[in-house]
Amino acid sequence: MSVGSTLKRKARGERPYFFEDPSVDRVIAMVMGLAGEVAVLHDRLDTLERLVEQQGGVKRAAIDAYKPSASVAAERAAWREGFLSEVLRIVESEVEALATGDTAKYDTAIKSVETDAPAPKRKPVARKKK
Repeated sequence: MSVGSTLKRKARGERPYFFEDPSVDRVIAMVMGLAGEVAVLHDRLDTLERLVEQQGGVKRAAIDAYKPSASVAAERAAWREGFLSEVLRIVESEVEALATGDTAKYDTAIKSVETDAPAPKRKPVARKKK
């Protein structure tokens, strides 16, 4: 970010909610904020490891000045994708289940696997508008 420019801390308008309980949305927002910070830390550690490997020692200024190559940037992007997929695994699985209509309760699904019977499908829960 260039000197003199600032980003607004809050977006205008009503915050969209994706879950019935707005608290769930807030927790996910916090987790995603932390995930972003972890991704930045991962990149910084990756830089440090690469510089130490190349130079045997490193100064903080060298870490700050490091510009990753296209292949390093691609490696980091792949790591972030996997990391975020793991963080959001439960949400992704629920979205996939809703999309495919596979919303049977866990115990029912286990029983159907154990008996080779197809699991009954439930209708998605209607969500209240906020």
